[in-house]
Amino acid sequence: MYNSEAQVKHVDYAGAKMGMWIFLFTELLFFGGLFLLYAVYRSQYLEDFHSAAAGLDRLLGAVNTIILITSSLTMAISIAAIRNNDKTLSIRSQAITMLLAAAFLIVKYFEWSAKIHHGIYPGSAELLAQSQGQIIFYSLYFVTTGLHGIHVIAGIVIIGYMMRWSMQGKINSKDFIKLENAGLYWHFVDIVWIYLFPLLYLIA
Repeated sequence: MYNSEAQVKHVDYAGAKMGMWIFLFTELLFFGGLFLLYAVYRSQYLEDFHSAAAGLDRLLGAVNTIILITSSLTMAISIAAIRNNDKTLSIRSQAITMLLAAAFLIVKYFEWSAKIHHGIYPGSAELLAQSQGQIIFYSLYFVTTGLHGIHVIAGIVIIGYMMRWSMQGKINSKDFIKLENAGLYWHFVDIVWIYLFPLLYLIA
């Protein structure tokens, strides 16, 4: 009986893990398509992309990169802690991860606000007066960072549920697959930004 239950649990664990990897693969295809679109247009409008990228705030972009890298660390700590039966550390690390994610969104809000204040946003008269390449660059900038921001918000919600279930004991040292999958999702969100930062802020 015990061996049967253990086998079922192992199958459930493997299935949940596989399901998450399949989901992340579809997300990778989605963002990969956007990166490919960026590469195609960049090759056509190299000077315009370079000029438009110069208008982005590299300091804020770098700050957000540091924030997300740190959040990946705290998420990893939360998983390691729950596996070692340290519930308190795990919950605290999840809370810190959520706070860092919120900080990322706040920084992005100020960055977007500055651009909108100067009339640079999709469909604005100020942007439409720019060159074709600059219009495309800023359109890609708002689309990619906006979609990434939505994923960050989703991550906050997901980790919030993980934190609640950890408090309730539903996530513990013997059953932590949900937290591991949440961690995989969060690391993916961080990796997407690590690609976006140099593409938009540094090498455009």
